[in-house]
Amino acid sequence: METKHLNTLIIDDHPLLIDAYKSALLEIELDRQEWKFNIREADSCDTALQFLERLNPEASLDLVFLDIKLPPASDGSHLSGEDLGLEIRAKSKMAKIVVATTFNDNYRIHNIFRSINPEGFIIKSDINAETLGAALIDVLTNPPYYSRTVIQAIRKYISHDFLLDKWDRFILYELSQGTKMKELPKLIPFSLGALEKRKSKLKTIFDIKHGEDRELLMRAREHGFI
Repeated sequence: METKHLNTLIIDDHPLLIDAYKSALLEIELDRQEWKFNIREADSCDTALQFLERLNPEASLDLVFLDIKLPPASDGSHLSGEDLGLEIRAKSKMAKIVVATTFNDNYRIHNIFRSINPEGFIIKSDINAETLGAALIDVLTNPPYYSRTVIQAIRKYISHDFLLDKWDRFILYELSQGTKMKELPKLIPFSLGALEKRKSKLKTIFDIKHGEDRELLMRAREHGFI
């Protein structure tokens, strides 16, 4: 049987988890002998973007482990792993993306599911060293694989139209950094009126009937969007 070489990128800022992924992939190599994983690592949005910029289009990614909670890129272009996932989808359309995150909030799970639609979606508290290998084999052979908490969220929100796009998250991020609404048109390609409408929509989404931006940011932070 011919061994298939898979270009693999692990994006996570926790060394222990990176080691857990690498150990699981090594066990799969030894047990199955049908895959060989060519592994690269990135521990931030910046290092992941540097790798993607150097990526040869003819050597696209096959497998990506993607942590959502990453520090924003230094230039502000990518606010989290979710933005990286969208870029990876655009550059490596055949890549199998495994999202692994500590977020267990139903709203946040649903948003990631709708935006990236990963082949694997794991809440880190749902998985352990014994089950990780089997989950990855499912991703490689019969995707998708969703861990228990993700399945529960999908069932609950399968007909829900809750989705924040990149610009919604950018607005929340900038407001959380102290940027004033009147300053946002210099940073985002929208008029102040359009931005105010988006902020009003965000308050509706997070069920904020009264209160200032502080309450919006508090609710968005609770749901893992900033």
